[in-house]
Amino acid sequence: MIVVFSMAAALWGLGALMKMPKTARLYMIGLLYVGVLFIQIALPMGHPLRMATGESAALWILLGVFAAIAVLYGKVVKKLKDRALVKEQGEAPPMQRSASFSASELERYARHIVLREIGGPGQKALRDAKVLVIGAGGLGAPALQYLSAAGVGTIGVIDDDVVENANLQRQVIHRDADIGMPKVFSAQAAMVAQNPYVEVRPYHRRLTEDMAEKLVSDYDLVLDGTDNFETRYLANRAAAAMGKPLISGALSQWEGQISVFDPASGTPCYQCIFPEAPADGLAPSCAEAGVIGPLPGVIGSMMAVEAIKLITGAGQALKGEMLIYDALWGETRKIGLKPRGDCPVCGQGAKAAAAR
Repeated sequence: MIVVFSMAAALWGLGALMKMPKTARLYMIGLLYVGVLFIQIALPMGHPLRMATGESAALWILLGVFAAIAVLYGKVVKKLKDRALVKEQGEAPPMQRSASFSASELERYARHIVLREIGGPGQKALRDAKVLVIGAGGLGAPALQYLSAAGVGTIGVIDDDVVENANLQRQVIHRDADIGMPKVFSAQAAMVAQNPYVEVRPYHRRLTEDMAEKLVSDYDLVLDGTDNFETRYLANRAAAAMGKPLISGALSQWEGQISVFDPASGTPCYQCIFPEAPADGLAPSCAEAGVIGPLPGVIGSMMAVEAIKLITGAGQALKGEMLIYDALWGETRKIGLKPRGDCPVCGQGAKAAAAR
């Protein structure tokens, strides 16, 4: 049996090296299992192949039963998690809105409506839009405030953190009285207090692989305001898989950057530009390196602007470009970005794997 397990490990490792999806690697191991089971059943006792693969068919059948139970258990758990996600979104019907704006709404959004690039149709598009914001911290706080103020109809916010005293220097959506409260609920209270015409869906949890695509599929576009590369790569994979634009911001000390990643429109994804996470210590977090308080407000507000442009079709979004802002010297610059053919998320190999 050691030989078979070694072969299975080698197949898994080879598949990982070739960047094959997990499903394909599991199929390869499944074929190996079927072959071993055939050897155990078809060949006579004492045959060298049968001796090399464990000698007893009963053990392999038992192993197959345990594997089937494990797979079934995993599917049941996933279904329960999906139900929990739906429940967390709220099983109540969405906010009922009239076909036309009320007098109060028209007055509230008047400065948008008089803009030639937005007007009434653009404001209605904002009201009909659904935007997911990942992270209710430094970047998420201003983005959430301006999206709700702008009248984006449905805003989802996912974050597993709670408000801390150290957050209040820059995360202006939260208050001193909110310390200890989950950030998503603190943000929700502030957004609804500012604009009762928007629906806010809070998800007090961390974005995980097993629910990312399902969650992203419910929204029109995604804003990533997280501060760790694991979640950034996950958000990018989910957005690319669902064909949704991803507005990504990042900052450190006095400098911030923002870009719109939308491989569905032929522009690069996040992993095209950052193929691998930097080594430990090369990209310290805000807690380690520090950050000037207003900087997240600048970049987070820019993220909200890009979202409004994408929803209304106004102007030119930062697709295929990255804007870098240096607050210390009051300078901005843009750099062009191109897709990478060997990108595991949106390159030709990834597209071929998705087609299969």
